[in-house]
Amino acid sequence: MPKLVSRNNRKLKWILGILFFLVLIIFLASWYVSGKIKPIVQQELGAIVNKATNGLYDIHFDKVNVNPLTGNASLTEVSLVPDTNVYQKLVAQKKAPNNLYVIKLQKLSIKKFHPFKIYFDKKLEIDLLLFDRPHITMVNKSLAFNEDKLPQPEKSPYDYIKNIFTALHVKTIDFKNASFKYVNNNKVQPDVDTISNITITLKDWLIDSVSAKDKSRFYLLKDAYIYLNNYTYATPDSMYYIKASQFEFSASAKKLNIKEFALQPRYAEQEFAKVNGYARDRYSLQLNNIDFHGVNLISYIKNREVLASEMNIANGVLSVFNDNSYPKLEQDKTGKFPHQLLQKIDIPITIKKVNLNQLDISYAEFDKESRQRGRISFNNTSGVITNVTNQYKNKKKNPIIEANLESYLMEQGKLNVGFKFNVMAPKADFSYQGQLLNMDGRQLNYITRPLAMVQIKSCLIRSLAFDIKANEDLASGKVAFTYNDLSLGLMKKHKGGERLKRLGLLSLLANAMVIYSDNPSEDGKFTEAPIHYKRKPTGSFFNFIWKTLFQGVKYSVGFTPKKEAEIKRYVSRFENMKDEREKRRIRRELRRFEKEKNR
Repeated sequence: MPKLVSRNNRKLKWILGILFFLVLIIFLASWYVSGKIKPIVQQELGAIVNKATNGLYDIHFDKVNVNPLTGNASLTEVSLVPDTNVYQKLVAQKKAPNNLYVIKLQKLSIKKFHPFKIYFDKKLEIDLLLFDRPHITMVNKSLAFNEDKLPQPEKSPYDYIKNIFTALHVKTIDFKNASFKYVNNNKVQPDVDTISNITITLKDWLIDSVSAKDKSRFYLLKDAYIYLNNYTYATPDSMYYIKASQFEFSASAKKLNIKEFALQPRYAEQEFAKVNGYARDRYSLQLNNIDFHGVNLISYIKNREVLASEMNIANGVLSVFNDNSYPKLEQDKTGKFPHQLLQKIDIPITIKKVNLNQLDISYAEFDKESRQRGRISFNNTSGVITNVTNQYKNKKKNPIIEANLESYLMEQGKLNVGFKFNVMAPKADFSYQGQLLNMDGRQLNYITRPLAMVQIKSCLIRSLAFDIKANEDLASGKVAFTYNDLSLGLMKKHKGGERLKRLGLLSLLANAMVIYSDNPSEDGKFTEAPIHYKRKPTGSFFNFIWKTLFQGVKYSVGFTPKKEAEIKRYVSRFENMKDEREKRRIRRELRRFEKEKNR
């Protein structure tokens, strides 16, 4: 029995000895390979980077750590910086890129670089390059000579590595939780924007004898992914936050998705105007599942141009509120129509088609006279907008932005409207035509009572058709309003209270003398309203449209300027009669008081 134990111990020692010897051999081999790698990294990497970029970039790092057993390595205190003097020379030679990059990070991790492939095959293959929390600065200056360049290098980078490697292949390059600073140098004063916590993943980066000519690659890559979980930007006026969540982009699919996009006011409705010190529209916007298709990443990298074939918005809410109990800030809004503002955006934009689905749009206003809140809504708004662009080369070919929309006014009346905007017209020419069908007019009391102090007692809207041509000064066209059984009540604020009361006599006069109860009338006469409306310089685009259509509606129901003057004379006479009655009442009270006093 002891002999058997002794024999087993000797076998175990032999096995352990052999294993130790093998480990030692592997370690020595790895150490030898490591000795080959370190000089390459320390001495050759900087030369390769400098040579491959025509001397534009230098790479610096503190030290190199290599573990040949695991195939991992790391560089610490890494920085990639451009030489601005070299850049100016490259600009003069028309060889400079549009973008300059500065990348700084504490640690660059290299995962599984396969040391034996380096030694035996002269091929550097890396599974993962990990840039953890890097600070990236990108400075953009659009240079004319780069306009038509392809995203493949003019000279193959293989020429710079072929004496060292047969190929350089990185499966994945990850920039985790990066802070990204964008500097737009295309204006007199640079624009700077900063994004934090962005993740960028680059796939299948390859330098070999043929990769530079591979049309399926861009900048030697097969794909790029960008992910941003939460982005918040405070507007310069300190009144809003712009927020986006789950921003995802794939270069190969040419698709961008934003789960949620919001324009969020910093202050509640009651505080917004108070903070501003004047009446101002307060916007609240929430859009969900925004998809961009056919996104051109190369155009954005080169010129910061947003170029996409299609944009889809699944649903959303836009609410506008104005508290006009505060003073109005009278500003000239000429030049601020939607298609004019699009042309003033610094970022080049071309989106061939925008699909809107199920947007709920509302406008509310608190009126200083009635002390009440009025509201109008356009529900389930859907439609298509085409040729959204501010690029001269595109709008020269087709200057018309067209929008065809369908909505439901106050969740009831079906509204179809089509806009055409001429982005090349000096006077911002545009047109709109459409029709509102089958609606109970009393639904409009939510806005007419508080804001116009008019109650719609009854009205069946059959059709409200309009066809308007306009520019930034003048609108002309026609409105055809078909309705039945129109009856209105004129309102005024009740003394000492917040509620409104109806002016019975004046309402009776208006219904009897001014308003057409039916259009067409019982004898078949149809009143079509011609439009000729001049915009006030302080009137906004949407105010211009509303006032233009309102003029047509007023004329259709009988409120022509002549009739308005007539009703004003009756109102003035009525008020005088009231004053005379009040004076007579006071005189009677005085005489009665004198009689009682003399008794």
